[in-house]
Amino acid sequence: MNTKAIVSDLLNEKPYLRDDDNKLCTHIWYKEMKILGYDPHNIPATDFLLLYAKNKVTLAPSIKRARAKLQEENIFLRGKKYYIRKGVAQDKWKSKLGYNI
Repeated sequence: MNTKAIVSDLLNEKPYLRDDDNKLCTHIWYKEMKILGYDPHNIPATDFLLLYAKNKVTLAPSIKRARAKLQEENIFLRGKKYYIRKGVAQDKWKSKLGYNI
């Protein structure tokens, strides 16, 4: 399963992950560590860092990009922060920069 499909499944199953990339990443890494044969509850930080450095677990920027793209394409996967960023905050910055809204 590719990263985008995994992220899509998690955003559908657990709506609270839509607004928190850190929690989204940890959910994915938890599952990946189990697949790799590690006990996610007892893995030393150094072991996890080695897995990350060797690309054995999905890199955080890839997860974040997949989440952002999915939320851009599918309104049902968007969290509350999406609307704050794209609505209120975006309009505020457009106004400050002198763009007509």
